Amino acid sequence: LVRTQALAHPAVEFRLSHNGREMQRWGAASAEQRIGAALDESLLAQSLRIDTSAGDLRLEGWIGAPTAARSQTDRQYFYVNGRPVRDRLVAHAVRQAYADVLFHGRHPAYVLFLTLEPGAVDVNVHPAKLEVRFRDSRRVHDFVFRRLHEALAGTRAGAATSEGAAAFGAAQVATSVHAAWHPRQSGLGLPGQSVPLQAYAALYGGSPTSPPADPRDGVDSVAEGAAPPLGYALAQLGGVFVLAENAEGLVLVDMHAAHERVTYERLKNARACGAIPSQLLLVPLPVAVSRREADAVDEHAAEFGALGFELTRVADERVLVRRIPSVLEGSDIEALVRDVLGDLATHGSSARLEEFQNELLSTMACHASVRANRRLELAEMNALLRQMEATERSDQCNHGRPTWVQLTRAELDRMFLRGR
Repeated sequence: LVRTQALAHPAVEFRLSHNGREMQRWGAASAEQRIGAALDESLLAQSLRIDTSAGDLRLEGWIGAPTAARSQTDRQYFYVNGRPVRDRLVAHAVRQAYADVLFHGRHPAYVLFLTLEPGAVDVNVHPAKLEVRFRDSRRVHDFVFRRLHEALAGTRAGAATSEGAAAFGAAQVATSVHAAWHPRQSGLGLPGQSVPLQAYAALYGGSPTSPPADPRDGVDSVAEGAAPPLGYALAQLGGVFVLAENAEGLVLVDMHAAHERVTYERLKNARACGAIPSQLLLVPLPVAVSRREADAVDEHAAEFGALGFELTRVADERVLVRRIPSVLEGSDIEALVRDVLGDLATHGSSARLEEFQNELLSTMACHASVRANRRLELAEMNALLRQMEATERSDQCNHGRPTWVQLTRAELDRMFLRGR
């Protein structure tokens, strides 16, 4: 209770005593300093600053980065006109904003202050004043969701500073990202020079252009401070990780997790534009399925079409795959179709399917992404790094796991006791 009030009034000094003994004291401070003192400096260090408004609505405060999510909801504080509240509508909006970036069973940390006209909210619906009723609840829900969603969308790899975020077209929300090791995903900013995305576009459906053949070209650029945020690839480790050097030091990338996020965002963007590009199979692929899954093919033909598939039921427990999304070329189509059909059969009605569209796209992205133990050329590794820098939410995969971590030169020096 004292902590909740202390967070709301940072300019006021708070002292907590028990039996004449001072248990806690928080001196007058800035809002940022109070959060660090009353909660945890590491929480503040791994947070996004929010300060945004629309009409009479204003939302400000801090939201924890997805990698700082917790197993409990004990670091969630929401205030309406300076009053601490517990509101299911607001809690739902926050959960929805984090839906694409949180690991299963984890909860975001946040300290948020919503300000609106006093007449737009009824504070007398709970004896302890802990619940409120908004006059226009849908507007408040959409405002909170969209602004947090936009802020989290800007957490692309290496685009932490406002300058870097703007350079890659991030949402115009006043945010600043800090991070600490475990994992460290510090913002590197972007140099004045343009990032050579075109050099790797051929690997992602763009115009073919030859990437730098000599990896030392990238290393030289790093030394000159002209490298892109994630630097240039050096090698592949264990068929799972990409090692790269940037201006800060060493970058380690989980190649499957990173490519999964890139593919997922491409599928979402294509879906938002109307339909996912697809291609006909030269030879239709027969797939054995359960009767329930075959029924889903008949019932949800339109949904399959929007996802870029064309399936035909040819028997009680067999379907033919005639068309697939272009991005899935080379994937295990049979396994993917079974997974998507399983999702369709589980979620049922078309209304439910609309709610779970992103879950279906996530399943597709997982199948389309580069697998462990696949050997990549340096050009392919660099292409992945450039795509991460240009992709929203690329700090986490679709399941909320981190896609990359940073080891600075100072951290490497400490590991090897250099300078002692």
